[in-house]
Amino acid sequence: MKKAIVSPLCSALVIPGFGQVLNQHLKKGVLILVAVFIIFVLGVVRLYGILNTAFDGIDLRNPDTSLIMDRLMTENPSVLWGLAISLGILWFYSVVDAYLSGRKIDRLGGGNHT
Repeated sequence: MKKAIVSPLCSALVIPGFGQVLNQHLKKGVLILVAVFIIFVLGVVRLYGILNTAFDGIDLRNPDTSLIMDRLMTENPSVLWGLAISLGILWFYSVVDAYLSGRKIDRLGGGNHT
């Protein structure tokens, strides 16, 4: 199958950076994979912090939902939004770059045709 089709699909549907690895742009692919992992971990850590603050001292058998909601409303979600936007930009770049690189490889006759 043509690399111009397979590599962007892998970057879009599997994980950003995988299309670059398939196109044999290993440094770029690994860099994108590491960046995605770091963004994901930072997002999980921030989300854990928000939830930990919201549920601190709450009896989970009989939770005070209004207190939890008040605590959640006081949290600043800008870091989570920034991480989500960064991940979206990185994902979009990965797909477009994988497509353009795959198309170039196909034009030069380096693609695997099955």
